[in-house]
Amino acid sequence: VDRIGDTFRWKGENVATSEVAEVISSAPGVEEVNVYGVTIPGTDGRAGMAAIVTNDDFDIDALGRVVEEGLASYARPIFVRILPQMEITGTFKHRKVDLVREAYDPATLTDPLYFRDPEKGRYVPLDVGIRERIDSGQVRL
Repeated sequence: VDRIGDTFRWKGENVATSEVAEVISSAPGVEEVNVYGVTIPGTDGRAGMAAIVTNDDFDIDALGRVVEEGLASYARPIFVRILPQMEITGTFKHRKVDLVREAYDPATLTDPLYFRDPEKGRYVPLDVGIRERIDSGQVRL
């Protein structure tokens, strides 16, 4: 039995968070990864989101290439959040509950956020305007 947060469904497919995290952790400059699903209005299932801790070698475009080459389209995170440090539980597991609740709103989060723009085929900074277009269904995911 999977613990909550170990898998999520997106586009009718089961996504294993550990598999996605393993691929992302191979990108240059990525030190820690926590993958989870977030709800987007008007969509079925949960969209992939990765919270990552990075070092100076990190490059969002390099991460995009690693994700593109290493994961099926349905498993690629739609959103990336850069954290200064990862919160862990008392048993040293990554804490997902708050990350899932906080989701991808640039109006309330101060961490850098990126969105995998399907038209551009790469991660772009996520701002309130893009979030509103995603939430209203104007951006096809």
